[in-house]
Amino acid sequence: MALTRKQIAMRVAKEFNDGDYINLGIGIPTLAANYIPDGVEVMLQSENGLLGMGPYPDKDNVDADMINAGKETVTAATGAAIFSSAQSFAMIRGGHVDVTVLGAFEVDQQGNIASYMIPGKLVKGMGGAMDLVAGAENIIVTMTHASKDGESKLMAKCSLPLTGVNCITKVITDLAYLEIANGEFVLRERAPGVSVEEIVAKTAGTLVVPGDIPEMLFD
Repeated sequence: MALTRKQIAMRVAKEFNDGDYINLGIGIPTLAANYIPDGVEVMLQSENGLLGMGPYPDKDNVDADMINAGKETVTAATGAAIFSSAQSFAMIRGGHVDVTVLGAFEVDQQGNIASYMIPGKLVKGMGGAMDLVAGAENIIVTMTHASKDGESKLMAKCSLPLTGVNCITKVITDLAYLEIANGEFVLRERAPGVSVEEIVAKTAGTLVVPGDIPEMLFD
């Protein structure tokens, strides 16, 4: 069975290490703020000017002035700092963000990412994605493995305009967790109940399957 958005976010959060400075993109990535593992302390950065973002607020603790880059209300963790967008991007461009998590339309086996436009459709802009994929050390992509039409999003070569080149190291989809190394996708984990054969069939790029592939664990 394919992972839900919540389960993808939970798996993403397992990649966080104590002391990481992390930027979470709009959509599934922001959900990861709710699933930071016990004993792991990180600082979540929002490109609109917040370092130390907490989980989503409950209805009794909503502050309409406290928002993330996707204009969703959030909370501030102990020790948080608020600053200008210019300072936020100086932090990103200066290489001070350890991990960034973002969505994508396509990723290819060279670690290229296409995430900001589909020609002929409304383009809202790339936001901070180009800066983030150039400035962060560890970049994780979350997305569905295939489109609604069944076309693979894990390509031999991206067909859409690129956001970044040779920058993606990990991809977590609704079917699998994969790493990108030596110009290939390497299958590391599969969603519970999803077969290796299904993942192979839905991956257009070169996929390496190194032996028995374990199912993801969420406890």
